[in-house]
Amino acid sequence: MQNSEAMALSAALLAAAGELTQRIHEGVVARGFEGVRPAHGFAFARLAPDGATVGDVAAHLGVTKQAASQLVEELVRKGYVERRPHPDDARARLVVLTELGWACTRAAEEAAADAVRAWAEVVGEDEMRALHARLAGIAPYGPIRPAW
Repeated sequence: MQNSEAMALSAALLAAAGELTQRIHEGVVARGFEGVRPAHGFAFARLAPDGATVGDVAAHLGVTKQAASQLVEELVRKGYVERRPHPDDARARLVVLTELGWACTRAAEEAAADAVRAWAEVVGEDEMRALHARLAGIAPYGPIRPAW
């Protein structure tokens, strides 16, 4: 693959990721969840299903612990997460999704399904499955984080 082709492919993948992020965010807002940003969704992905520490969230998002702490505090104030005692570490706090946080997560899943369904209408179901398999082979473990 030539450099120009690699750049074009890179741009197309980044554009698709950006469009998907935007469509999920718009879908979440359309479903009645206010005060959330795409970065919150990336944090929710790390918090589900069993919660995480602020340090875990920071590592997942690629930010400092201070930045992750501020993001978590914002989510606590908005009612999407709560802090609980950590079951294995008395010094740590576990951040978990509240019912509102889980509802927002389900709304994001529905919005993602809508976005991907629209792509499948363009390229077909078989091509979407093949695309998923190939992308999972290239980057099987993420991380899934915002491009700050």
